[in-house]
Amino acid sequence: MKWLSALFLILCTCAACSLPPEKPFTKEQLYKTGIYTYFTVEDSPESVLSAINKDGEVVLNAKYRNRDVWIKLLGKLEGITVQIIEK
Repeated sequence: MKWLSALFLILCTCAACSLPPEKPFTKEQLYKTGIYTYFTVEDSPESVLSAINKDGEVVLNAKYRNRDVWIKLLGKLEGITVQIIEK
């Protein structure tokens, strides 16, 4: 029984990890998120695309109206999802 619960825990942990997308995202898809329109992002679009296509997710430092925020981008089958987190 202990082995079964340990195996279940390992499977849940691995399923929660982000994976690279099957099809690489493009600059157009990144710009549709609006992060470069509404936020001041330090990273270039090329480096963000490289990270999201390699790891499946990326966390960016950004500013919104003089407030520091983190922007978490997740690559999913439907496209790129955005989560805004205040520091």
